[in-house]
Amino acid sequence: MYLNDLLEGLEYTCLQGDEHILVTDLVYDSRKVDKGSVFVCIMGTVTDGHDYIAQVIEKGAVALVIEKDIELPKDITIIRVDNARKALAYMSAAYFGHPAKKLITIGITGTKGKTTSSYMIKSILESTGIKTGLIGTIETIIGDEAIPANNTTPESYIIQETFAKMVDAGLECVVMEASSQGFLHNRIDGFVFDFGVFTNLGYDHIGDKEHKDFDDYLRCKRQLFRQCKTGLINIDDQYANDILEGHTCRVETFGFSENADIRATDVKLVHEPGYLGVSYRVSGLMNFDVAIDIPGKFNVLNSLCAIAICRHFNVNEKDIIKALNNIKVRGRVELVSVNGNYSVMIDYAHNAMSLKSLLTTIREYNPKRLVCVFGCGGNRSKDRRFLMGEISSNMADLTVVTSDNPRFEEPEDIVNDIITGVKKGPGKYIKITDRKEAIKYCIDNAKEGDVIIIAGKGHEDYQEIKGVKYHMDDRELVRDALEIRK
Repeated sequence: MYLNDLLEGLEYTCLQGDEHILVTDLVYDSRKVDKGSVFVCIMGTVTDGHDYIAQVIEKGAVALVIEKDIELPKDITIIRVDNARKALAYMSAAYFGHPAKKLITIGITGTKGKTTSSYMIKSILESTGIKTGLIGTIETIIGDEAIPANNTTPESYIIQETFAKMVDAGLECVVMEASSQGFLHNRIDGFVFDFGVFTNLGYDHIGDKEHKDFDDYLRCKRQLFRQCKTGLINIDDQYANDILEGHTCRVETFGFSENADIRATDVKLVHEPGYLGVSYRVSGLMNFDVAIDIPGKFNVLNSLCAIAICRHFNVNEKDIIKALNNIKVRGRVELVSVNGNYSVMIDYAHNAMSLKSLLTTIREYNPKRLVCVFGCGGNRSKDRRFLMGEISSNMADLTVVTSDNPRFEEPEDIVNDIITGVKKGPGKYIKITDRKEAIKYCIDNAKEGDVIIIAGKGHEDYQEIKGVKYHMDDRELVRDALEIRK
């Protein structure tokens, strides 16, 4: 493949050498450079590709894509761009033969609901024989292959490589979570989505290593609707109009509002010992009754979003009803089977917005006692800790403050920050830093009618401490505690 073919669609300057040069590989990791490679110098949060130029030339790279002023090495083609990450995205799409054009692509953005909605869409489409891949927070799924995820939205090269594998595997469609970080770092550049979905927006991912402020967070979320053909918007969200500012797509809406194109009416909560669910009527562009085995009105919106998307695939009502009735999403209000008249659920709620939404939802089921177990990740905004603590204290009867991925901070320091917030509310609390012991305490002291929410980790099966990930799965901790209780 010739370098100028990879650069198609980009604005660039050839500082030296020949852009019509044959290259054998496209690389952004200096360790993977081989003879004939073109190396893209992207600037990461930890390392800068420009620092490895001498090494990649020694390994045989024949071309460099740069965005900084450097001393030009001899006998190598140098391409200058304004944004190397954007260049990598466009070059990756060309390198893999623009695979997104051979798939129906669905991107979902929002503060919460992305994962559940994506699994619901995949489940419905596959139930009708439409082979669908998935890229998201939990995993990437290509046919029967499931690959654990490192980032909600992978690097652009990985996205395009994954699209190509999906095409080779005979898939027709892909649904992916389009995170704000994905847009911020240009991972999702280089192609146009067939469908873009907006679930909701709340204050999150603001900090030194994330977005500088809420406006930047909103700007990145908004990008999807300048990069898709059809946008489906949760009209009930307070930021729906802001998200659509400058949009270039055709717009449809979903929600509880009478103005929504597809809306949910006659919502009923279903609460039985060990079971929480919800049923409702779909009205508007489609009309039928549906029930899902996942609790909460926010999951009504998630499923409504899936229905709104699948309408474009002419999926019949019976297939939608059946698929949604059987849907289970790991770590998303995931009910754990217990022998007793109380309920235990595991959820990924790890920010103030998602925790408030979760607790509000479960409160609507009128539990005799609502118990919330959670911690906060280290090396993240302290504001999140204070807010989550206060929210739990205001909405739960008992808050059990524990540890969750302390990373390079001391667990006790994080727990104490959370308690600062907890003390602003009226709820009772207990501090049990060891997560295993915290969960065991809740199971040992479970009472009839309790709903115990274990929040923060969801699908994760590790605890990150000082740069090392140790195995820890909330499901296993619950099962272990149940065995001991027997």
